[in-house]
Amino acid sequence: MKKSLTVGEFKARFSDVLSMVEEGATIEVTYGRKRKTVAVLSPPRTARPRKLGKLKGRVKASFSRDWKISEEEFLGS
Repeated sequence: MKKSLTVGEFKARFSDVLSMVEEGATIEVTYGRKRKTVAVLSPPRTARPRKLGKLKGRVKASFSRDWKISEEEFLGS
């Protein structure tokens, strides 16, 4: 649901606006006689599960059994 409010309405109903956004609404804040959009308030995007790497499943890495690295070397300190 998209709703449009003037800056004055937005200020007067700020708590109500936050409740509407929390429920999934998108609020457009307008200003002036021409009601120019100056801001849009919407709920945060939900995070999608990410692949561990773009090459996962395409590339295979292997290390020799005697390969070692210190924590300092690994962390680049």
